[in-house]
Amino acid sequence: MKFLLMSLVSHRPDPVSGEKKSPAERFRKVIDTAVLAEELGYDGFAVGERHEDPFISASPPVVLSNIAARTSTIGLFTAVTTLSLLDPVRAFEDYSTLDNLSDGRLEMIIGKGNGSAQAALFHVTPEDQWDRNREGYELFRALWDSDSVTWSGRFRPPLVDAKALPRPLQSRIRIWHGSATSRESVDLAARHGDPIFSANVTNPPEPYAELIRHYRERWAHYGRRPEDALVGAGTAGFHVAATSQEAVAAYRFTFEARLAAQRSAGLPVVFDSLEDLVERSSALIGSPEQVVDKIGRYHEQFGHEIIHLSADADGIPARQQRRSLELFQSDVAPVIRERIPSRPLAAAKALKEVLV
Repeated sequence: MKFLLMSLVSHRPDPVSGEKKSPAERFRKVIDTAVLAEELGYDGFAVGERHEDPFISASPPVVLSNIAARTSTIGLFTAVTTLSLLDPVRAFEDYSTLDNLSDGRLEMIIGKGNGSAQAALFHVTPEDQWDRNREGYELFRALWDSDSVTWSGRFRPPLVDAKALPRPLQSRIRIWHGSATSRESVDLAARHGDPIFSANVTNPPEPYAELIRHYRERWAHYGRRPEDALVGAGTAGFHVAATSQEAVAAYRFTFEARLAAQRSAGLPVVFDSLEDLVERSSALIGSPEQVVDKIGRYHEQFGHEIIHLSADADGIPARQQRRSLELFQSDVAPVIRERIPSRPLAAAKALKEVLV
């Protein structure tokens, strides 16, 4: 199994101190954490894309380019690229540039995006977001795969013998389709032979497991070999400590601050206590042994080969957060990697080519 750290680059006051860093300081923290992730042996680092408070992750390729400049081996992911909001030609130019700057370490997770701000900023609505996502993906893929593209669609002007530059380093980029509940997204992935990345955050595992089963069914429907399907999954929380008591105590304030924010925003609350979150959600909060066990139980339902873990402290002191990241790599990751084999990431392929 492969392990990513992931940040949506939230920009809130610290739930303990009340201090709110400047955007520049917040970005530097994310990039420093990505550098640490490479030092500790994580397989990848992912940056989300959001276009509303409390997030400032509006431009993942810019952030990932900075990370690329300060690292050399770690995989670089988007989580997600909201192709329903973007001009696919412009998105191609950004990500092809990043692919070259990172020596081919880029993988993308795409999705339609969410939140009410996208309607105001981009005039993308619930009625057309799935069509925009599909059309954006298909044009983006065509631009990546071919030097000359002739194309027409609903949401942007047509192209005739178009050549988008720069040409990417990877001839075929792996594009994951991120989804929380949508069958449209996983069907699009199966149709094109792409992997999916289950959000696996808001609810217990059952609805996500059902969606993954649907993906595998559609994969077979399109005539693909079952063993070629590839799945990733998220986690609802992350903190590892020597004992479960220490882990829960360290995470409690983080959970309570998150719960208060959900209620203040009028969002539905699925897990109303930290104990419920630890028991029923995908959160990995506990001792190394407990985390190993929980990853194994989720893998039995999902068959996934990659997971993402939160890169953000969210009120946990920096020393404790670093110790959690270290403990995961020393006591959890080796056990899981031995038990659950996984296919290489683009970063591993790129490193192999450099060494050869």
